[in-house]
Amino acid sequence: MTRPFRRRVLYIPGYDPIPPRRYRELYRREGEEQARISGYRLDFGPRGDRTGFGWGVTGHFPEGTAQADIEVLVWADVVQGSMGRSIPATYGQLVRTAWTYVASGALFRLMRLRRAPVIAALYPIVVLLAELALALAIGGAVWSMGARLAHWLPGLALGLGAGASVLWWFRRIDGHVFAYYLMHDYAFTAQDGGAYPPALEARIAAFADRIAEVLEGDWDELLVVGHSSGAYLAVSVLADLIRSGRARTDGRLSLLTLGHVVPMASFLPRAGRLRADLRHLSARPEVAWVDVTAPGDACCFGLCDPVAVSGVEPPDRRGPLVLSAAFTRTLSPERQRKLRGRWFRLHFQYLCAFDRPGDYDYFAITAGPRRLADRYAGRSHSPGRIARAVNNWPGRRTGAP
Repeated sequence: MTRPFRRRVLYIPGYDPIPPRRYRELYRREGEEQARISGYRLDFGPRGDRTGFGWGVTGHFPEGTAQADIEVLVWADVVQGSMGRSIPATYGQLVRTAWTYVASGALFRLMRLRRAPVIAALYPIVVLLAELALALAIGGAVWSMGARLAHWLPGLALGLGAGASVLWWFRRIDGHVFAYYLMHDYAFTAQDGGAYPPALEARIAAFADRIAEVLEGDWDELLVVGHSSGAYLAVSVLADLIRSGRARTDGRLSLLTLGHVVPMASFLPRAGRLRADLRHLSARPEVAWVDVTAPGDACCFGLCDPVAVSGVEPPDRRGPLVLSAAFTRTLSPERQRKLRGRWFRLHFQYLCAFDRPGDYDYFAITAGPRRLADRYAGRSHSPGRIARAVNNWPGRRTGAP
């Protein structure tokens, strides 16, 4: 009897403070729905290797059976450490981040690619400034009233208290607004002009070591998945892994990047490390790289080739293959109406079920019996791919800062 196809999936989340078990719950719920729609079966259980956090899944497909161990490479603690900011400190981040993108010219270059993700990036700035303006207006009104009824000094104290209370209330409800969350996200990317902070460099090194360790196992495919900010982290992780000589040209190593925001980082002045990693990885035969985005996802750079637009495309480029998840075709009109305006949920659609699935199926890719390269063999880039070199930092061709 032929043994099932064996896959190891290592998933790198985006800038997300939630515990990794939420990804297991999402995978199980959406995977069951996709299996029902597409006519295959997924059985869930524990992993054989209990290192880190993850789960196991067995996929029963018309073309065969596959067993997959899925592990989340966690950096939520680094995210949480960057989010513990006071209200004044967050407004300080706003000023520094806006200055970084405007003064460097990155903001204007980003707008030449896709306006939707730039608008999404401006959203927390606009909302936080509006909250501050409202707090100042209410605080000023209370101060004026207090000064007329009593004295200017107690009136000032009451006004400051009222304004602070308004800002505090907005901070408390940010789980529905996401202004603080997104501000912390963009500030984390922009700190040090796009250079990785030491804590993140250390985690990238740990992820590369983990992948090297897993590569020693008897797997038919080792699939690295990077979502959102996790996409460019995955690029740096695999670039380091390959430079160190710990990956072989045996067809087992694959990279799937989903909903990437690479230009938000690679267009910054001190992101030379990332630009060099993009250039290096795109030419390597050790990895098969497929990038999936959707123009309907306002939080990503839909169909923007992450290597080409960053201005670091090498002459011997091999990847990535740029594909569209085509939300307008793979989601029914009813599902699209339900998701309208839920831009954060749409940014996670790549990890969810499609009720009119096309050739992108996250669960078939992660739990099915075909390697990523085989699944998309012979495919061309999706129409509408943006490949013009918009980034123009000096030394961009070599990835230098």
